[in-house]
Amino acid sequence: MQVQEENAVYDQINITPMLDLAYVLLVMFIIMTTASVQGIKVNLPKASAAPSLAKPQTKAITVREDGQIFLDAYPVSMQQLEDNLRQAKAANPELPVVIKGDAKVQYEKVIDVLDLMGRLEITQLGLVTQRLTK
Repeated sequence: MQVQEENAVYDQINITPMLDLAYVLLVMFIIMTTASVQGIKVNLPKASAAPSLAKPQTKAITVREDGQIFLDAYPVSMQQLEDNLRQAKAANPELPVVIKGDAKVQYEKVIDVLDLMGRLEITQLGLVTQRLTK
């Protein structure tokens, strides 16, 4: 059996008690956060089955490389696009529209669609682009 001197210097730190404390704190944190997530029981009101909630409000216009125009993934002609947007604008005066043009499409096709937006007085307009990567 070894006897340690009173003034001996320890070359190692015992971290077992510190780890025990860390584990206890971790367990307490997990228990407290899961208990607080449950919240208070509330009788929520039922929403009406309005048809406007089922349909997306934003219309997406896509112009492919070959010049084909799509409205929400359905191919349309320029006249059909105008008719559909006119009806949607009548239902929602603040109709938001996003335009996605292929990088290789003729510039004239996108300008035609933008001109149509101006004629229909659609002001909530967005152009979809890709972020450049370095």
